[in-house]
Amino acid sequence: MSEKETLIVGLTGQTGAGKSTAAEVFLGQGFVHIDADQISREVVEPGKPCLDELFDFFGNSIKNPDGSLNRKVLAAIAFSDKKKLESLNTICHPFITEEIFERIKYYQNCGEHFVLLDAPTLFESRASDFCDLIISVIADPDIRRDRIMKRDGLTEEEALRRMNAQLPEDFFIKQSDHVIRNNDGLEKLCALSEEVADKIKAYYIQRYRK
Repeated sequence: MSEKETLIVGLTGQTGAGKSTAAEVFLGQGFVHIDADQISREVVEPGKPCLDELFDFFGNSIKNPDGSLNRKVLAAIAFSDKKKLESLNTICHPFITEEIFERIKYYQNCGEHFVLLDAPTLFESRASDFCDLIISVIADPDIRRDRIMKRDGLTEEEALRRMNAQLPEDFFIKQSDHVIRNNDGLEKLCALSEEVADKIKAYYIQRYRK
């Protein structure tokens, strides 16, 4: 099968909107998964060049005694200062997108039809350039705030800081082929995700199987 017959579907969205749950639905529909969050953890493992660059820029305050990255300290620094967040992204994104590209090529060579590129910073990292279609999961601010506080053990101030560091809702809507609004609970989210999966499969048939 030609690599052109592999559909790369980007999945992104606002923090706390339910992207990870939506991803599970797509995996159940036969999509293979590239998890950019997991890749972002792998590229900062001890001994990796990305981690060395982070230490050089942010200093030893983000280094654990065993030489690993103190993610909590780094997050506190980055999300309190827009310029430092931009610097964090500038350092990490090239390493992440390089690995994403390699995994896309792998799945293309394997003959996979549907690759789900699950990335919270899909647009900021330019990984969106790899995608044929893009899905964004969004939700109302109060709902996301409560989810983030519960999920990550953050204060309201910390949760709002993370939310405000992201792109606005209008951006996600305008830049996406499909938008899933998750305001009505798990069952509704799963149903909406399945609907989008069906639409993507229909699109694939129309595009490649004429």
